[in-house]
Amino acid sequence: MAQFKVFSGTKSLYVANEIAHDLGVELGKMNILHFADGEFEVSFEESVRGVNVYLVQSTFPNSDNLMELLLMIDAAKRASAKSVTAVIPYFGWARQDRKDKPRVSIASKLVANLLSAAGIDSLITMDLHADQIQGFFDIPVNHLYASSVFVPYIDSLRLPDMVIASPDVGGAKRANQYAKYFDVPLVLCHKQRAKANVVESMTVIGDIEGKNVVLVDDMIDTAGTICKAANLMMENGAKSVRALASHAIMSEPASQRIMDSALEEVIFSNSIPFDTARCPKATIISIAGLFADTIQRVHDYRSISSQYLFK
Repeated sequence: MAQFKVFSGTKSLYVANEIAHDLGVELGKMNILHFADGEFEVSFEESVRGVNVYLVQSTFPNSDNLMELLLMIDAAKRASAKSVTAVIPYFGWARQDRKDKPRVSIASKLVANLLSAAGIDSLITMDLHADQIQGFFDIPVNHLYASSVFVPYIDSLRLPDMVIASPDVGGAKRANQYAKYFDVPLVLCHKQRAKANVVESMTVIGDIEGKNVVLVDDMIDTAGTICKAANLMMENGAKSVRALASHAIMSEPASQRIMDSALEEVIFSNSIPFDTARCPKATIISIAGLFADTIQRVHDYRSISSQYLFK
């Protein structure tokens, strides 16, 4: 079987080092040269000829992270890598997955086209904002779920009278899977937006009085929705409110909003780097082991479905 090597973009080194350690390999050597005008050049500092290459890079803001990944893919293809797999713990631009009004772009499809044009042979990612984005690719997409690492943590809390909640109707399917797994009630929040990142009004659908609530979402950006939902639930008699989200985008003033809110704890994966000093209520759980195991299984042509507690 062909050898494999793992390389990382600049901003994902923190998790790529963990992934390489869990795989028992050294992280591959590469160099990124920056020019005065903002351009940069990617070069591999070791041979990848005939090698299955795994490139770890989340595409969170700014856009340099996406461009860096595209150049890494191009460099690997031109250096005669046997295959190139993009390992993208956080797939950015995913909120724009359809035309919800006239004359708008579908950014997630554009990013899929760019990655395909650059030459990836497969993709490993986690908790896409919309599952249908997998269909934007004509290559294998291994879509992982952070529930694999979140569920053991929630179990460890041993919360009595727990309910699972979704901060909006769009996340009902995701929250329902957690509710079914733990065999607890599901509560929904119905929100109306004044504009992007601004919630106008919200109502709670379900009984939360005297309950320990766990809000489930795929990402937290400005934290307006999740904090409004938490405060509303406490006003309606909840005993405590926690939140878990796969991706800690955390655009300010998100940290301060969470600290000022009724949220007792916010649980994130480390798909995006986040310093808990910014928000002491945050708990970070590593997904490195999940991705390392997936890379090994993909390389060995073994099924990854056993990793799914639920989808």
